[in-house]
Amino acid sequence: MSVRLTTLPNGFRIVTEHMPGLKSASAGIWVTAGGRHERAEQNGIAHFLEHMAFKGTKRRSALQIAEEIEDVGGYINAYTSREMTAYYARVLENDVPLALDVIGDILLNPVFDTREIEVERGVILQEIGQSLDTPDDIIFDWLHEASYPDQPFGRTILGPEERVSSFTSEDLRRFVSEHYGPDQMILAAAGAVDHDAIVAQATEQFGGMTRLNQSALARADFTGGERREVKTLEQAHFALSFAAPAYRDPDVYAAQVYAMAMGGGMSSRLFQKIREERGLCYTIFAQAGAYEDTGQMTIYSGTSAADLGDLTGLTIDELKRAAEDMTDAEVNRARAQMKAGMLMGLENPSSRCERIARLLAIWGHVPAVEDAVERIDAVSTADVREYGAKLLTSPAALALYGQVGKAPDLDAIRQRLAA
Repeated sequence: MSVRLTTLPNGFRIVTEHMPGLKSASAGIWVTAGGRHERAEQNGIAHFLEHMAFKGTKRRSALQIAEEIEDVGGYINAYTSREMTAYYARVLENDVPLALDVIGDILLNPVFDTREIEVERGVILQEIGQSLDTPDDIIFDWLHEASYPDQPFGRTILGPEERVSSFTSEDLRRFVSEHYGPDQMILAAAGAVDHDAIVAQATEQFGGMTRLNQSALARADFTGGERREVKTLEQAHFALSFAAPAYRDPDVYAAQVYAMAMGGGMSSRLFQKIREERGLCYTIFAQAGAYEDTGQMTIYSGTSAADLGDLTGLTIDELKRAAEDMTDAEVNRARAQMKAGMLMGLENPSSRCERIARLLAIWGHVPAVEDAVERIDAVSTADVREYGAKLLTSPAALALYGQVGKAPDLDAIRQRLAA
């Protein structure tokens, strides 16, 4: 498999990975504009814009956008994250030009019809309501806000209802003009793709765009804090986070191996100690998330209000113990799980496409898969223990939801970590 990269004179990047033997491909455009690029009064607009992309262009109606892709058996979708917005499609080999034409059309020629804005506003408000009614979903937004209070990076991606209720077509156009420049875009494609043909099409579609002078990104600063929402629910939801390494931090692989060993599967410490031995929960996991200039180590579980104190105490004790006695066997297992998950995931073009887009955005080039494998293999047991020790003194944040009035607070957790 080979990765090829071409950059147009205006900064627009095209990266492809040909996968022999496939008859399908995944292709899309990743824009380095997400929730953290919004000003306070824009909170939620990146996600609103993603929804509006499918509501009609100067060349196609909303129905035509869907029909043209589905008429050839493909699918088209999009998502918004804190650092990116992606528009992508999965189609058969001969339909890649169609997919790119449709995606280019929705990015370059949106109409932002007033009626469609009102329809989609209702859809997004329903999405916000659904999130608020899903405890093990909304708690992660609250945890993020507590981790990065009063910062663009800490705000919810969906945005508050009052903001979403007021966005206009002019607001959408302004965000596009500020953030949707050719040098903020990456066209990625993987599978049965022809790099030269895609470059030719991209040059015709995007080559005439003018670079934007983007303002500097506000740095994310994990300061920590607590949010507690008391409500009568069947479960008490517990989410704890610590400051963790950013993408380019040398410790990022040690953090990921640590998270896998602590809560990445059925054999992990937290799962075994808290669910299997004590029966205190159904779900418990740990994960390490990395971003441009920050990261989060997150632990989540749902339990009964009566058991929340025990679950919290056991979680902290396991974190402390791991810094001292994490074993070679645990680290070896975590490394194997990480490598297998990564390599198995890359057997389909959608995962490959996303990988090359994200890595290009982070590094300016696409490192080989073997490079990631080597970096995972290079993490030693001593590295994981050392990272675990650092974690104990890192800034922390806590989110609680449900019958959590008597749950330990963040100060109590910090005291137990330090004891």
